[in-house]
Amino acid sequence: MATLVTQFQPNDTDLSQSRQVIPSLKFIVFSMGNLHLALRIESVYKVVDHTPIYSSGLNHVGVAHLGDREVTVVDLYWRFFKQSPIQESSTGGYLIVVRNTTGDLYGIPVTDTPILMEIPLSAIRLLPESYRRADTLEVASHVAVIPQDKESITVFLLDVDLLMPIFQEIGTLTNKV
Repeated sequence: MATLVTQFQPNDTDLSQSRQVIPSLKFIVFSMGNLHLALRIESVYKVVDHTPIYSSGLNHVGVAHLGDREVTVVDLYWRFFKQSPIQESSTGGYLIVVRNTTGDLYGIPVTDTPILMEIPLSAIRLLPESYRRADTLEVASHVAVIPQDKESITVFLLDVDLLMPIFQEIGTLTNKV
C-alpha cells in the first residue's frame, strides 16, 4: 500500500495565509429585546444561572445572593425599554455579574444564554456621540457588525465606565435608605 506524504515548505503561501493571526477582543454577548449587547470579558466577574432577585419592584433595582455576597441587580431591559420580561418570568435566565472599577459587583439579568464571542478589531466601530446622546443606549461606546450566513448581526458594545453613572445612581438611592 502506498502512503501519500505531503510536505509543506516554509514558503508555502497557502499555509502562511491560513495561519494569520487576526487581532480580536473577547466579549460576552447577550440579547435584550431586539438588541444584541456585549461586555468585554475583562469586566465580567461571573455568569450564573437564574438566581432569585429580591426587590420592592418600585425602581427596577434588586439584590441577589451570590455565595456569601450580596449583588445589586440592575434591570437594564427596563432601563432601555420601560418594561421588563425579567420580572414577569420568575424562572430561567441568567445573571451577568460585572465588577466596577472600585470592585463592587453588579448583576444584569438576561433571559437568553449569553455566549462568549471573539470579535475582530476590524469589525468594531466607534458609535457617533450624537447617537449616544439621543438614545437610551448611551452606555454603548462602540458597535460591531458581524457577518453571518444570511445577514449581519449588529452588536452594541457596552462600556462598564459608561454603566458607572447608572450604578452610582443606584448606590446613591441605596445609601439614602
